Amino acid sequence: MQEIKTIAVVGLGYVGLPLALLADRKGYHVIGIEKNTEKVAVLTRAKSYIDDISDADLEHSSVRFSDDMSLIEKAQAVIICVPTPVNADKTPNLDPVKGAVTDIAPHVQKGTLIVLESTVNPGVSDEVITPLLEKLSQKRVGTDLYLAHCPERINPGKVPQDLNPQNQTWSVANINRVIGANSPRELELAKSLYESLIDAEIRPMASIKEAEAVKVVENAFRDINIAFVNELAMSFHKLGLNVENVINGAATKPFAFMAHHPGCGVGGHCIPVDPYYLIEYAHAHEFEHQFLRLARDINEHMPQFTVELLAESVGDDVESLDGAKVTLLGLSYKEDVGDDRQSPAKVIRTILEENGANVAVFDPHMPGQSTVASLREALAHSPSIVIATGHKEFRNLRAKDLQAAGIKTVVDGRNILQHRRDELAEAGITYKGIGIN
Repeated sequence: MQEIKTIAVVGLGYVGLPLALLADRKGYHVIGIEKNTEKVAVLTRAKSYIDDISDADLEHSSVRFSDDMSLIEKAQAVIICVPTPVNADKTPNLDPVKGAVTDIAPHVQKGTLIVLESTVNPGVSDEVITPLLEKLSQKRVGTDLYLAHCPERINPGKVPQDLNPQNQTWSVANINRVIGANSPRELELAKSLYESLIDAEIRPMASIKEAEAVKVVENAFRDINIAFVNELAMSFHKLGLNVENVINGAATKPFAFMAHHPGCGVGGHCIPVDPYYLIEYAHAHEFEHQFLRLARDINEHMPQFTVELLAESVGDDVESLDGAKVTLLGLSYKEDVGDDRQSPAKVIRTILEENGANVAVFDPHMPGQSTVASLREALAHSPSIVIATGHKEFRNLRAKDLQAAGIKTVVDGRNILQHRRDELAEAGITYKGIGIN
């Protein structure tokens, strides 16, 4: 194994690009490999397409951006950061990972360390990546090549201080990581590399399979707890209780309770996806994850529940939405980012339109997918708004702004205006949050 001087990062999305820039700042020669030639052209002009990365970050970097896989020959370490989505039937889609391995295999040199950061189910590195890598490279993993898994941990978006004071402090540079490999030599090489990159604990796992399991468990844990509070929100809506008040009360207990909050659905590239990787892998080994499936069912129902809250306000049921004008605020899955992967907002839009609503859509972070050009125009479209994303532009809305625009009903899918309930009521505006009466 040669000393690592050059790192190739394959896949320059929300995970790969920040990691490539971090490695560059740490003194490595970095080659950023991206198959999308348009993205390569944008990055070469020092323009960012990711909220967390500024143009200035790119201007001050020495990363070489390219779509040329043969440049991997120059690297002593290759880090794979490609997406791992699910298919329409919710089964894992490993095509991006297999494609990346297929692309790099002919070019990796003997002694290269290969690290997978993409989230996969336990067993993928052993059962899919290793055989494919060995076949296409004609090199043995563990002898000629070294393989490890360090599941990505990143916190996309600049989460506002008033929503979560802790989130703003976390970045790719300082979040604890776990790492796994199948031999002491591979584990030590990978651990040493990540310790040079990240100012946080790098915890070694007993095997590469354990490391794969960690990330899936992390996100399944969140999915289950979100499903729990979402079910409470639907229950408390019937019982006349404020679920946020109850959660905040429970959070005063200094141990054994971790506050999660309800919403109109779960989106992004991790939480609504990763549980299916474990569900399907366990199913193939004759175990059924009933709890995980139930959590997924509850969270996937929340867009429908959100639309039903609107229907309660304007009529008796969803059939009353036929012909109604509705404004949907937000398309992205998370506040203050322009990423709509698995976003519940898209499901809400579909349900509204399928029930005959005339829907105007505005997301300041996704102007290309908005149907109106501004928030002012969006509010002027209809007397009813559904907030699907907690962008700062929507958090700053005041009752007088909504009243002036003629808004009569607010369905708050992120409970970001709950502190203005009395103000909204005084302005004659009906407010419905998720689990807030």
